[in-house]
Amino acid sequence: MAYSSMMTRCHRTSLLSILAALASLPVAVQAQQTNEQLAARCAELGALFDRFNTRRGEGSGGPDMQRLGAGIDCQRGRYQQGIKTLEDLLQRNRISYPPA
Repeated sequence: MAYSSMMTRCHRTSLLSILAALASLPVAVQAQQTNEQLAARCAELGALFDRFNTRRGEGSGGPDMQRLGAGIDCQRGRYQQGIKTLEDLLQRNRISYPPA
């Protein structure tokens, strides 16, 4: 009997350890966005940047290469990279944007 109760305690302790480890994992599955949602986010951030960061006049320096690169990333399905670049550009230029 003593061996049986000791094994039960070991199993219970192992199960609790596994559950604790699983509880500490991020909830990435629930937060996973579809490609359509990510594409819409890319378009939203790109339009916002284009609207408020237009360079006008002579000597403006031409187009923003990071913005162009982010647009290409979004077009090619590299949404996370494009979104990250656009958010960085908006922050750097002190343009507020809606949360994801």
